[in-house]
Amino acid sequence: MQEQALLKAGVRPNNLHVEKVSAASAKRHKLEWSLSTLREGDVLVVWKMDRIARSLLDLIGRMKQIEAAGAQFRSLTEQIDTRTPGGRLIFHVLGALAEFERDLVRERTRAGVKNAMASGTRFGVEPKLSPKQVAQAQKMRDAGMSAGKIAEHFNVSRPTIYAWTVGKSK
Repeated sequence: MQEQALLKAGVRPNNLHVEKVSAASAKRHKLEWSLSTLREGDVLVVWKMDRIARSLLDLIGRMKQIEAAGAQFRSLTEQIDTRTPGGRLIFHVLGALAEFERDLVRERTRAGVKNAMASGTRFGVEPKLSPKQVAQAQKMRDAGMSAGKIAEHFNVSRPTIYAWTVGKSK
């Protein structure tokens, strides 16, 4: 869908660069290459503004890079074109709003996790041994049984036994 929109907007197929990593990823080789090859008069066209950056700071940095090359920016979805003063204004306003929304989502997520933890929800990987099994494994270890034998008994790995019993034997 994104590629078709870019082609329809006049991007030549040989100038279409598709990145298969998240826009939040720090390593975006095709984007970096595209930015480094921009020349005077070029227009970097994206399907949506968040395809180029995830934070306002990142967005502004990339815009400076585009402007330093003498190029412009165009986003199809938001209809932003920095070749015009209005387009530059809208670009900065939408960038600030996008960052604000991400901050709100992050804040709501943190509040939800805090609330869930307060009500007893546990996060992370389920323990491989129950508290009763840990106590039993510790007794076996204290009696001199090897971690390998204990692991076989509980059908877990030796590192699991070490994590619960090493340094705890009498």
